[in-house]
Amino acid sequence: MAEVKRKKGETFDALLRRFQRRHQESGKTIELKRRRFHEKAVNRNKRRTSALYRNQKKSTYTYLLKTGKLPPEDQKRVARRPAA
Repeated sequence: MAEVKRKKGETFDALLRRFQRRHQESGKTIELKRRRFHEKAVNRNKRRTSALYRNQKKSTYTYLLKTGKLPPEDQKRVARRPAA
């Protein structure tokens, strides 16, 4: 933690500004965010299988939608632009 002592006659706002600047320069916030949001790398096979699964689900959905066999509650709402 950055440590800042109040100078004689210094306002609280100036002290706070100086503390924030010192804290930012120390890089603690960036390091904390880096650790918090770090995701492990997914291996190649897992990415491939998930992509294949997504493609298969999408093709099944489009087939059922085109043939009319998809129940109305399972249909995704598609926003259509108004005709100009």
